[in-house]
Amino acid sequence: MNPKPMTPPIIGITTFNYKPTGNFYSPAGYTQAVQSAGGIPVLLPPVQSDLAVLLNRIDGLIFTGGGDVDPELYNGSPHPTIYGIDPERDRAELGLAKLALAKQKPILGICRGLEVLMVASGGDLVPHLPEEFGEDILHREDMLKPSQHKVQIYPDSRLSRIMGEEELTVVSWHHQGVRTIPPGWQIVAKATDGLIEALEHEQHPFAIALQWHPELSPSDSRHLSIFQALIQAASQNELNPNGFHLQTTGWGCG
Repeated sequence: MNPKPMTPPIIGITTFNYKPTGNFYSPAGYTQAVQSAGGIPVLLPPVQSDLAVLLNRIDGLIFTGGGDVDPELYNGSPHPTIYGIDPERDRAELGLAKLALAKQKPILGICRGLEVLMVASGGDLVPHLPEEFGEDILHREDMLKPSQHKVQIYPDSRLSRIMGEEELTVVSWHHQGVRTIPPGWQIVAKATDGLIEALEHEQHPFAIALQWHPELSPSDSRHLSIFQALIQAASQNELNPNGFHLQTTGWGCG
């Protein structure tokens, strides 16, 4: 009898709230990247009442970009540049992040998603980058326009093995960043101005947080490889939903 073919893993993608547009939505780049990498994208509006049930139905999770996390949630201070605070989205995503980390569900955090993972793990954020890092490197042109800049990836990191690079140009669109690294996370990439651009969890089988937007470089195979690595991890999780341990020479999980 032939073995049952493995189905593509289901990847949950967090969304913006319905306020003020009246619609839940997520930029198309995330779903397109998941599909291109071989996964099945499912949008997750921030209204779930039972996060544990939701987490059991998906094989991997992407925390997407968006407005700022409420500074009250990490003992931060108000700042005039903070925008887009959504208490309902913050509450849902922080709860989902804590549970996904505890359950070792494969996770990719992107931009705001990195910040959510840091706050959920006990870290805090820089409220407005230009005040502390200057403007030699623009991490966004303005509110409506991303920028591009180089990042240096640590050579001994999982991310370096995934992407096959130690330096590359990324699409960036944010004005905040992580300040305090929470326990369990390690820095694996920085911008030339010193800003932390990527982190990996030291104990989790697959938890990577990026400050840049790989979904905005759809034609670049190096950026797609990040989503492919998530799909590979989620496929292993689908086979062994009670915990998994990847052993591969491809991108070095283990």
